[in-house]
Amino acid sequence: MIADPNIDYPERLALALLPTPLQPLDRLSAQFSGPRIWVKRDDLTDCALSGNKIRKLEFTLARALAQGSDTLITCGGVQSNHCRATAILGARLGLKVHLLLRDEELGDGQSIGLDGNLFLDYLAGAEISIYPKAEFQARQSELFEHWSQHYVSQGDKPYLIPTGASDGTGIWGYIRCVQELMGDFKQADIRPAHIIHATGSGGTQAGLSLGCALHQLDAQVLGIAVCDSAAYFQRKVMADISDWQSRYEIPALPASLSVQVNDDFIGPGYSKAGPEVFATIKKVAALEGLLLDPVYTGKAFHGMLTLIEQGYFAEANDIVFIHTGGLFGLFAQREQLSF
Repeated sequence: MIADPNIDYPERLALALLPTPLQPLDRLSAQFSGPRIWVKRDDLTDCALSGNKIRKLEFTLARALAQGSDTLITCGGVQSNHCRATAILGARLGLKVHLLLRDEELGDGQSIGLDGNLFLDYLAGAEISIYPKAEFQARQSELFEHWSQHYVSQGDKPYLIPTGASDGTGIWGYIRCVQELMGDFKQADIRPAHIIHATGSGGTQAGLSLGCALHQLDAQVLGIAVCDSAAYFQRKVMADISDWQSRYEIPALPASLSVQVNDDFIGPGYSKAGPEVFATIKKVAALEGLLLDPVYTGKAFHGMLTLIEQGYFAEANDIVFIHTGGLFGLFAQREQLSF
């Protein structure tokens, strides 16, 4: 496991508290006849900034500042972890932030309301426009263009960030994370066969998959989809990697590059989880003191435990779950938990 010393990283801002810890979940592992489960605590990249999006935004915002931008425009669901991180980092850096949010309903006409990430978006002073789901999906590109022109007409210099900061710049965050993971594995004296995480916009998986190939780390990245199909994410991940290759004039991709996605655990849909996911969230919190959310990490962790029971990781001694954050989204769905 030797990192490629020839990787030329672009400029980044040191915004996250790194490295994040790698911890074993031994009580949970003992309940399954499978591999030892480890968790990479990227929920600890900061406090209110917690989660995987900060690694991406370190590179994305460095690029925005280098271009002289003073306004950030990005989008996501009304409980988007990425939008919350962008709002708070914008406040830290003295940048305007405008969030274009897709409204979500939990079912039975019940709205999430002013809670969780949305509450923090407002608290951080972001400008917020919330659109019905159908309108958001139909007009997303148009909305970006409209608000971009709005700020240009005011003399501002907007920088547009796609959902989850998942593009050829944002994926550098998890290419770099693989190098950090290699140090973790060496210190813990383990050689994990699999790295598992929640896939929601594709950028984290693009960075991890490409990072493992570039750094010659012999571990299979498995993205557990929280929305959309495996085929969609394979296309999206490769599109982000192609964007990366084009932007940074990379002549060829590593032959070992592999993209694997499991879409068996999406449940009722994006931001909606079934009772089995909430049961996993409660179990893991009580057994290990590890907090998961129903949108991303809870679904993916439940999927991983189910795959362990099915013998998917039977040949592995160790597996690693990347905890991508999402705690504030749990608060917004507290009513789904029964005690």
